[in-house]
Amino acid sequence: MTPESFNYFVKDPDALLDYSVDWTGWLCSDTIVTGTWAVPSGITEVGSSNTDEISTIWLSGGTNGQSYNITNRIITAGGRHDDRTITISVRDK
Repeated sequence: MTPESFNYFVKDPDALLDYSVDWTGWLCSDTIVTGTWAVPSGITEVGSSNTDEISTIWLSGGTNGQSYNITNRIITAGGRHDDRTITISVRDK
């Protein structure tokens, strides 16, 4: 999905979509070993994956009119870890 701003997305409650955090600029020559997601109740994680540089989550559901902060935490081969949070605003489209 292309963000409407850097970390803000609008999702229809009936949509099943993927959202990614691209860590390329932060990683330099390091790589992602694990990427996990913290998802609040009310929206559903359908699956997730990561490459060496990008962490992706698939989301479904959500309540129309609600916004959800979804946090991606990575651990790198070099032992670094960091979080990035995206906001999913659920709106009928």
